[in-house]
Amino acid sequence: MENDHKRGKEEAFRDTISTVDEQGKRKWLFPKKPKGKFYNYRTALSYVLLILLFGAPWVKVDGEPLVMINIITRKFVLFGQVFWPQDFHLFGLIMICMVIFIVLFTTIFGRVFCGWICPQTIFMEMVYRKIEYWIDGDYKQQMRLKKQPWNFQKVWKRTFKYGLFYLIALAISHTFLAYIIGSEELIEIQTSPVQEHLGGFISIIIFSWVFFFVFAWFREQVCLIVCPYGRLQGVMLDRNSLVVAYDYIRGEGKNGRAKFKKNENRAEVGKGDCIDCNQCVNVCPTGIDIRNGTQLECVNCTACMDACDYMMENTNQPKGLIRLDSENAIANQTENRLTTRSKAYSVFLILLIGLIVYLFTLRGDMEASILRTPGMLFQEQDGGFITNLYNVKVINKSNKALNLKFKLLNHKGSIEMVGNPVLSIEKGGSNQQALFVKIHKDDLIAKKTPIVIGVYEGERLLEKDKTNFLGPSRQ
Repeated sequence: MENDHKRGKEEAFRDTISTVDEQGKRKWLFPKKPKGKFYNYRTALSYVLLILLFGAPWVKVDGEPLVMINIITRKFVLFGQVFWPQDFHLFGLIMICMVIFIVLFTTIFGRVFCGWICPQTIFMEMVYRKIEYWIDGDYKQQMRLKKQPWNFQKVWKRTFKYGLFYLIALAISHTFLAYIIGSEELIEIQTSPVQEHLGGFISIIIFSWVFFFVFAWFREQVCLIVCPYGRLQGVMLDRNSLVVAYDYIRGEGKNGRAKFKKNENRAEVGKGDCIDCNQCVNVCPTGIDIRNGTQLECVNCTACMDACDYMMENTNQPKGLIRLDSENAIANQTENRLTTRSKAYSVFLILLIGLIVYLFTLRGDMEASILRTPGMLFQEQDGGFITNLYNVKVINKSNKALNLKFKLLNHKGSIEMVGNPVLSIEKGGSNQQALFVKIHKDDLIAKKTPIVIGVYEGERLLEKDKTNFLGPSRQ
């Protein structure tokens, strides 16, 4: 009975999240400032990603932003390539591929995206948290500051910190709006009177306060409560997934973990390598104890790995007590290897990436449809010429206006446009026009002759369209 009670107490962490106390109230986390090899790697990667995030809307490729998702005008730009509503089928296929990619990637490599690439984690840990350490100090100073009365020191620190927090939130809101409406439109909103762009001004204010709320107060709750990816990871992970894990066999030993004693031979007394210093808990940004195993709250940020390696080094023990490994490798005390399934998933991921690239290559600057006008028969002209009437419809997918001409490629004959000799289409627009194809009856091989019509911009062939040309029966 006593053992059951003890086991139940040890497993109690599974019944609640780390940021809620026994009364159901929010537990404010004060993670210790991390340091170490992996933190340095993560910092460098974060700065690169932040530069890309803030810079992408301002970088132009052929006059278009590097990335833009304009829901209002249904215009999407990716690496300078413009996608219009007629490309939604392509986006649908890409989204399906990306979902499969995420599932398979998580199955093999765990939740590494959350700790190393997710914008929420990067802004929280690499921007806002660093400002907090700079102004309020490390975790113990922050706890003392929270408890102290509202004196001059606390007021100016809170004012300065939250003032900086809001300015950064304002910069983030401007950047995200640039992704939606484009950098030129954003500059117009910034430089014009408020009443001329009231909607844009209100959007910036709303965005900025949302970001301020998230990073100043809600924080890790986004990962624990809101983010669907965090909830799904429990379904996607298995015992062969690569996760941040505690080597409980080495750490616990025969008699469990215990505090470090100088000149003690821990192996002789059966103690594990874990010295129960709680440094892995102190640095965790989501407040968990990684020694309890893989948990929902863990974002694989590797802060606990750095903290543990530091303590192992200072106690002359091998590093890697907490490391990137699989549960099976730790349980069996073997080197982690890719399983057959992981290898198959990896190959499939490569094929998915290839498919996405191939889908992009299929997309041209325009899409033309040339069809015979329904209900119209061929017409005989003087000199033995036969004409057929066609309707041509063109969609411009490029980021510039097109002026198109049409030529007959596989037959002697000519094309005469009905109306303007050149079909003009604005960028992202469409246009249609009628045209006559004229072929001498001696050049026709059957009642229905296949023909190929080339669509040209200047001397550049953009597309070939196949259709049929009707004529009199051959005797």
